[in-house]
Amino acid sequence: MDPTQITQPDIHVFGIRILEPVTSVTDIIVAIVCFYAYWQLKTNLNTSKTITFMKWYFLTMGLATFLGGMIGHGFLYAFNEHWKLVGWYISMISIALIERSAIQYARPFINPKLGSAFLVLNIVELIVLMAITTYTLHFSIVEFHCVYGLMVVVFSFHLYTYIKTRDRGSKWMLYAVGILVVAAFVFNLPVVPHIWFNHRDLAHILMAIGSAMFLKAARNLEQVDRATLRV
Repeated sequence: MDPTQITQPDIHVFGIRILEPVTSVTDIIVAIVCFYAYWQLKTNLNTSKTITFMKWYFLTMGLATFLGGMIGHGFLYAFNEHWKLVGWYISMISIALIERSAIQYARPFINPKLGSAFLVLNIVELIVLMAITTYTLHFSIVEFHCVYGLMVVVFSFHLYTYIKTRDRGSKWMLYAVGILVVAAFVFNLPVVPHIWFNHRDLAHILMAIGSAMFLKAARNLEQVDRATLRV
């Protein structure tokens, strides 16, 4: 079954037409979890760069998923295709931020010049993929950036850190990435081909769980910004 053909019927609430209502709501659930995580870290005494990047990751991802639910699904008929780029761009910036958090956390264990190079590459990667997304208007580029950022960058750096230190925060990061990778596969496959709870809805629920696990990971990262230490 082609997952792109699995769509939910419109509903009307007080005369307002809403497309893909459950998908819109599950997007908003992800946003709520992310905004809650941002608020939790905002009140955290840990002001390290690692946690700061995580904090802004949650804020931008919450905004991206909220806009995705509103513009990309619920009220798409009121916007043209180019409006989707707003949420896509913000989500790509979000992934770049969590990449920087992972790189920053691992810097004490890698060559300083290599660590700096990875941070520069992080920016170059973001700019190039955003440019390709603008030209093609294909969501597949956004998905590629997400999978690359989480699997290749975040997972690899936290795995390396965990091997070196057995850090609890890095361990929870690995669990969270695993959940989000499953969500990515579910999103692209008709795993739950039900008219009122399809593959997109299940993927969004998994994303919410993964986001909650990222918060637990952030709370367990060491309080000292180890990238300022000499190891």
